[in-house]
Amino acid sequence: MPEGPIVHSELAALTRRFEEVAQKHDREFGIIKSYLTAVRLPIGNLDQKVETLDKKIDRNQAQIIELLT
Repeated sequence: MPEGPIVHSELAALTRRFEEVAQKHDREFGIIKSYLTAVRLPIGNLDQKVETLDKKIDRNQAQIIELLT
């Protein structure tokens, strides 16, 4: 069956829609990636603070045990 102008126009429309969706997904992925990068920095700082707090708690517990014995 020969391809007519309707088939070509439908194919062109589908191609345009596909490319538009692909561009939208690329933009959204870029936004999500930048948000994740921005969130990663505070999480790293929180990890350091928790680690420091754990060390202080360990020292305090050791002092309490020493005082009780």
